[in-house]
Amino acid sequence: MQYLPIFTKLDNKPVLVVGGGEVALRKIRALLKARAVVTVLAPEFCDELIQLSEQGELSLKQAYFSAEAVDGMALVIAATDNDDVNAQVSDAADARNIFVNVVDDQPKCSFIFPSIVDRNPITIAISSAGTAPVLARRLREKLETLIPQHIGPLAQLVGGFRDKVKGRFKHFADRRQFWERVFDSHVVSKVQSGDTAGAQQQLHDMLNDTAEPQGEVYVVGAGPGDPELLTLKALQLMQQADVVVYDYLVSDEIMELVRRDADLICVGKRAGHHSVKQEDTNQMLVELAQQGKKVCRIKGGDPFIYGRGGEEVQVLAAANIRYQIVPGITAAAGCSAYAGIPLTHRDHAQAIQFVTGHCKKEGQELDWQSLAKPNQTLAIYMGVIKSPHIQAQLLAHGRSEHTPVAIVENGTRKSQRVVTTELGQLATQIEANNIQSPALLIIGEVAALHQELAWFGQTEQIASYAQPLAKIA
Repeated sequence: MQYLPIFTKLDNKPVLVVGGGEVALRKIRALLKARAVVTVLAPEFCDELIQLSEQGELSLKQAYFSAEAVDGMALVIAATDNDDVNAQVSDAADARNIFVNVVDDQPKCSFIFPSIVDRNPITIAISSAGTAPVLARRLREKLETLIPQHIGPLAQLVGGFRDKVKGRFKHFADRRQFWERVFDSHVVSKVQSGDTAGAQQQLHDMLNDTAEPQGEVYVVGAGPGDPELLTLKALQLMQQADVVVYDYLVSDEIMELVRRDADLICVGKRAGHHSVKQEDTNQMLVELAQQGKKVCRIKGGDPFIYGRGGEEVQVLAAANIRYQIVPGITAAAGCSAYAGIPLTHRDHAQAIQFVTGHCKKEGQELDWQSLAKPNQTLAIYMGVIKSPHIQAQLLAHGRSEHTPVAIVENGTRKSQRVVTTELGQLATQIEANNIQSPALLIIGEVAALHQELAWFGQTEQIASYAQPLAKIA
């Protein structure tokens, strides 16, 4: 982070702008909105600045720049078309430890102007640290279309209730939950429709409600790793949670999107190293919700596809705990797509089976006869350790040793790696390439299409052949 983003109060603070043209005018308009006391220094001024001066909104000082002009200023802005003058302004301000901005000359700036989305009192500032102002402006334009105009009046309304809410709820977590309920209520729609009185009355009613806050669990699928594959609902609930209970399969990039002050509890499981028993995780979710907390149980992929989400929800339901289920993109869909492998294809696969290589102890053996049928795709989760067994069983039940296989490690992430091989070499190639979990095994004729459809430059690709896999006739 090259610049610390801060919002500064300029009410009645002196600000000097050096320059009297259109560029200076743009900066001055922003300063006037912030109620700064603006002095403009230049040999001559554009008509608009003269008009603003006549209206008493700013002071004009017709002169050439000298270093003493910055004395006593809170901020200084250089907006001339003369590089030497701009450099003099920057040097004079820096020598006096006064923040200075030189328009379109980022190296001479100790502060920069962001692109602003203004929904007073809500203000959103976007900065590229001076490297790509046009890109920052385009991001602002997108946000302008997404953020409704009633957000400002809503913020003003709830601001008037802050002291009352603090008096009603002594703990920060309780206050935060109250405001979450407000923003999910009809208070918002009343403000949007202009019914300010109705919104105020509903806020009063909610504040006088003496019911204890109810806990809730959000069982959220985070997808296979790429944060851009998160659903909007998943992101919203991650931002609302008091506690986030997560697995190792949830990527660091996704965990960065969790609310900053949420408590984080890792209950991850890795091959051979179970840090928390599933039964203990189930009970933890119940106990946290019974304490009135909003709990986000976030899982890699989809919680109901080999994610044990069903087991957790059963326990929550039995304990009469409120819960929501948010599906995620399962690893088979995400990893295969990023590897350029269609799980079904009219010419090669008319069926697909999702299989786990890590079954419950004393669980039922897989139907290998069914899994070994040709012209279908097997997507095998957690199959790295059991790959010798998987390979042996499929071959023993009639699957050809030349069946194409793709092994997708860290699918959809920046570190994604794809190893292509044949069924007869599956276990050998996993060991030779030191494949680590998380990894998905894709077995079937469609795996050969990786060579044709992979996004060039997106992933590291390894083939165990002297020649690429031949196209399947």
